[in-house]
Parts: sequence; C-alpha cells; structure tokens
Amino acid sequence: LVTSDDVTLTSFSIRDTKGDGIKSKGADRIIYRDLIVEWSGEPDEANGAYGVYPVESEHVLVENVTVRGASDAGIYVGQSKNIIVRNSIAEYNVAGIEIENSMHADVYGNTARYNTGGILVFDLPDLPQTGGHSTRIFDNQIIDNNTRNFAPAGNIVASVPSGTGVIIMANRNVHVFSNNFANNRSAHVLLTAYAESFSDEAYNPIPRDVVISANTYSGGGDDPQGMLQPIAEAVGGQLPPIVADGVATWEGGSVPATNISIQEDETVGFLDLGIGKYPLDPASLAPSNQRPTAQAVAQPEPVSLPQDKS
Repeated sequence: LVTSDDVTLTSFSIRDTKGDGIKSKGADRIIYRDLIVEWSGEPDEANGAYGVYPVESEHVLVENVTVRGASDAGIYVGQSKNIIVRNSIAEYNVAGIEIENSMHADVYGNTARYNTGGILVFDLPDLPQTGGHSTRIFDNQIIDNNTRNFAPAGNIVASVPSGTGVIIMANRNVHVFSNNFANNRSAHVLLTAYAESFSDEAYNPIPRDVVISANTYSGGGDDPQGMLQPIAEAVGGQLPPIVADGVATWEGGSVPATNISIQEDETVGFLDLGIGKYPLDPASLAPSNQRPTAQAVAQPEPVSLPQDKS
C-alpha cells in the first residue's frame, strides 16, 4: 500500500495475495514498472480483487506490468487524472484493464487476453469523483477474452458478459482506434448505459461522444454470453463487432445527445439493441443495424506525465 507521492515500484513480483496486489491512494506521480502480480491456479472468486490499483491520484504511469487472475480488474485506475497504461499484459482477470471515474487516460500498446472483458472504461455514481472523460484506447491487442466471469456476486464487474473486448459505460469522450480485436465471443465493442438505480444528481449514466475508428476485427460474436445471449438469439444468434444498448434516457433524466460515431468500414457490423431505457422491458426492444448519426468529437491531447522520461 502506497500513500506517498513520487514513488516508483519496479522489478518485483507479488503472488497469491489474499487481497489486492499493489494499491496506491492519493499517490501523485507514481510509477508502476516491470512488475508481475498474479494469482496461480484456475480463476477463483476468492482471489484478490485488484492486481495493480492506483486510485485518487494525479499523473499515474503503468508500464510493462503483467497481471493474472484478479477477481475484479487486473490493472485498475480509479478516480484519477492524467494516466498512461502502456505495454502491459492483462490476462485471466475478470476485467483486464479498467479506467473508472477518471479523466485524461491513454491506454496503448497493451495485450488484453483471456479475461472476461478486455478493457473497460466506466463511470459510476456516488463516488468522490464522477464525470469520467477523455480516454484514448489505441494500438492494443484485445483478443480471446472468453474466460468465465468469476467475480464475487454483487461486484459491478459481475455483470460483464464473458467474451467482450472493450466496454464503455456512462463515460464521455472515449476514442477507440487502431486496435486489433479477435475472437471475443460476445462482442468486440459494447457501449452501454449504467443499468442500476442511483441517487447521484450529478451522474449521467449514458455513454456519449464516443468515436470508434480504424480497428481490425476477426472472429467473435458467435457465442454471446450473459444479458447478450437472449438478445442474440432474438436477432439470429450472432452479434456484430460493435453493439450498443440503445439507451438514451433514464428515470427522471432528460434525453442526452449520445453522439456515438462509428467510423469503421461499412463491412464492420453494428447493432443498436434499442433497449430505450432501464429497467429492461424485453417487449420494447427495437434492434437496428443503422449506425447513429453523429459528429465525431476531436481526440483529447496525448497524456503527458512529469515523471515519464521516455
């Protein structure tokens, strides 16, 4: 546990901890470099929740880190600002890499494989910092994320369908580009609103200002899991690479401009599930293959960190 600024953690391994592997809180300009955090054996809900776990910090660098077997997220950065996660491997976790309630994150050069979900960008209510925005996910290998979901019941990632590559939930200004997606059995990219009730008046549960472009896709979508399974059966059993839940409003909330821009070749399939709002009413589903009309927002500037000398 690190609670000091200007700390570098490098060149060691941690195995089979009862709880989290390495956590830092309020530790600005921290560096996680050349580390291995792992839980041996088969995926187990008794494994620690997080492998590498910086939270409530500014200027976070995670590079050349390998995490295996976390029952929540392998590499998790939460409620932080100015983040780089690069050249790392996340495998056999529930969530491989997760950026949550954070601003200005670059996630690139990583391999997310054999997780339940590869890379997640979430925003959750009722936390000290909400309104996550400005994340770039690029030049990653996001493949074979088909491990069963072994998160403990009640955990937010317990609802992540096995076989998802990237999930964007309730976040703003997220750009997914130049990644290689392969053999994620549910969907390569899933855009979804936060589905639970909440009391946080400042919270917006809808993903918006998302741009998906210039990725490569192969395989996948042939064995959808979780909440996607019955929906896939209703549309023929196969899901395309990019799936959106189609939620545009919530109880007591206005209809936001979602502005989801799909800038892929027309051969890359898209499905809007047409859920409309949560809680889900199966009778109201109105699936559509029509891409949304949107104006692509400009990418955020690359993240620059004072401790990054590369």
